Amino acid sequence: METFISLLDDALVVLGLVIMTIGVYGVVRFPDVYTRLHAASKAVFLGVIVFLAASCLTGGPPVILRSVLIGLFLLVTTPVAAHLVAQSAFARRVSMRTPGAVDESGSGLPLSGKDRDTR
Repeated sequence: METFISLLDDALVVLGLVIMTIGVYGVVRFPDVYTRLHAASKAVFLGVIVFLAASCLTGGPPVILRSVLIGLFLLVTTPVAAHLVAQSAFARRVSMRTPGAVDESGSGLPLSGKDRDTR
């Protein structure tokens, strides 16, 4: 049983690394801030949750409690932070360069072209 838990723990760590690597690839590959933000927030949340699950398998009750608290904190803060970054980009009128992007806000956000700020 100990060997199975150890192998499952290792598999979860590898899965977390794969999820975060795919997220980094999405941040580098996607064309605009909105899609990059989506990739980054999903990768951080899902990757860290898998790491926390791996730590719960091998840790005692204090580690499990801390892991659950960290998971709850991420569950609350990750979408809020992503929303604020996207809202800031929208307020600065950063264009949506994704092919087929639709501005459903009706504010006339530019759908292609050069961003005002390239950072």
